[in-house]
Amino acid sequence: MIEKVYKMSTRTEYVIEPVIKDEYIHYMHMVLLKDQALPTHYTNANIYMTVVSGSMHISLSDGEFRVYPSGSIINIPHGIKMIAQNRDDETLELIVVKTPAPGSEIYK
Repeated sequence: MIEKVYKMSTRTEYVIEPVIKDEYIHYMHMVLLKDQALPTHYTNANIYMTVVSGSMHISLSDGEFRVYPSGSIINIPHGIKMIAQNRDDETLELIVVKTPAPGSEIYK
């Protein structure tokens, strides 16, 4: 087999799971229920967040919160303070891609 196949859960409760985590890319699957949030942190790579379902409320660099509905893809540079939350009744599902992967030569 030439290809690699990865599986992510189809859970509908809170989850932050790495699907692919290698020296090239980190591909994460996240599900947040109403009033759940990612820990406040500084991005450790250039990231792309795809809102698969629901709406994400996000504050970057202590700015005001903005809302991104499903179908949005948000690119956030390395080293940005980020607060991401689900404030809505609908479940928020995200795919987060970090590329190049954290620890890559580009960040040194």
